[in-house]
Amino acid sequence: MQGRIKTGQMPGIPPTMPGMFANMLPMAAGQFGALSMMPVQAMTQQATRHARRVYVGGLPPSANEQTVATFFSHVMSAIGGNTAGPGDAVVNVYINHEKKFAFVEMRSVEEASNAMALDGIIFEGAPVKVRRPSDYNPSLAATLGPSQPNPDLNLAAVGLSPGSSGGLEGPDRIFVGGLPYYFTEAQIRELLESFGPLRGFDLVKDRETGNSKGYAFCVYQDLSVTDIACAALNGIKMGDKTLTVRRANQGTTQPKPEQESVLMHAQQQIALQRIMLQPPVIATKVVCLTEVVNPEELKDDDDYEDIVEDMKIECAKFGTLVNVVIPRPLPSGEMGPGVGKVFLEYTDTEGATKARQGLNGRKFGGNEVVAVFYPENKFAEADYEG
Repeated sequence: MQGRIKTGQMPGIPPTMPGMFANMLPMAAGQFGALSMMPVQAMTQQATRHARRVYVGGLPPSANEQTVATFFSHVMSAIGGNTAGPGDAVVNVYINHEKKFAFVEMRSVEEASNAMALDGIIFEGAPVKVRRPSDYNPSLAATLGPSQPNPDLNLAAVGLSPGSSGGLEGPDRIFVGGLPYYFTEAQIRELLESFGPLRGFDLVKDRETGNSKGYAFCVYQDLSVTDIACAALNGIKMGDKTLTVRRANQGTTQPKPEQESVLMHAQQQIALQRIMLQPPVIATKVVCLTEVVNPEELKDDDDYEDIVEDMKIECAKFGTLVNVVIPRPLPSGEMGPGVGKVFLEYTDTEGATKARQGLNGRKFGGNEVVAVFYPENKFAEADYEG
């Protein structure tokens, strides 16, 4: 769905004054007015259009032409960005609902440049990107008016900081890498917001598929938590990946001593988040146990048979066992694939699930048993290295 809305009056078109020019210069008004003044105005508007439009990306699904026009006219007024006189700064909005972006046309080149300071502003609960459109011609625009926002804009009135560039530029921008691809934007934001609200957030996605590329950038509203977040999150295991979290333009930094209590609290929050963000567990008919047998105990044939028999008796309590496999060291004494593990194959996933729940965390010989589901195809192929 696409559409347009026009508000306000285009600059340069004077209000109509009936009879004034007709009485004074009837020939000029009648014969040349429509042929000279309007085409010049139209040509001027077209020539400056590329410099008067701004690209707004990341719009929520609820956005429409009217809400976008009203919002940007309001915030332009609030920051003192209107330079073309009273009235609304926005004269036209075009929205591409499918791709969630809009082109917002301002009355003047200077107002469009002032609007660039709004990058990262929160619109209907989400930060939006404000950029120059692809047809923007910097060299040509430089002859039409200012190309940078006025440094005296009151950005604090709308919750932005001067020079923040959407909250995603500058020394306090954080790089978050090593994100599992199945993490959603909401999950990542929730993880990052353990330290405080974000001023800007951008999960980098593949243009073709729209899928996460596994890294993101963010900036906190309270810049003092930047180093705390980096220290707490960097190196944390998330699923099958390890997070790399640091300032985007420098190496790792350590939090100041007075920030330690905040860091400790945040790490507790992260521990809870890690539990919530684990990848979904897919049940199989095979359970793999570790920390349950000592490789040395498996070398003697009699001891080995006793261990296998004990495992069958104990693990049959959870369901019908099909097979128990306990890899042994090679005759040469070398540790072959899977030595130290015990594999339990059940007739169904229900029995395997009960075994995993019943055995995981149980103390055995002073060690805490770890029980996980094991891929059935790998077990069938006697691949015990996973």
